[in-house]
Amino acid sequence: MITVCNHDSYFVQKKDDFGAMGLLHEQKITAALRMLVYGASADQVDEITRMGKSTILESMMRFCAVIESIYTVEYLWRPTDMDLQRLLKKGEMRGFPRMIRSIDCMH
Repeated sequence: MITVCNHDSYFVQKKDDFGAMGLLHEQKITAALRMLVYGASADQVDEITRMGKSTILESMMRFCAVIESIYTVEYLWRPTDMDLQRLLKKGEMRGFPRMIRSIDCMH
């Protein structure tokens, strides 16, 4: 959570124009995670997180952008031929032959 908050100030709790504290970063991140993990809509998450739908959707979009920005270089790269061979060998050893093909469109 700290990494997300450090990357985008949207997730840092701030005071509004009237001096009242805004939403906690935990609320915003929880809303985004519930939508991603459970496939929930903003309508399903609003009562749990006590947030408006527009804020929930904004949290979701910003959370995804932060995760993509932080982890693209290390984790979201196109596998090389050597990576594919290693994954196929590991999959076969564990009883999942041709596992790479099962990921894309279940060929």
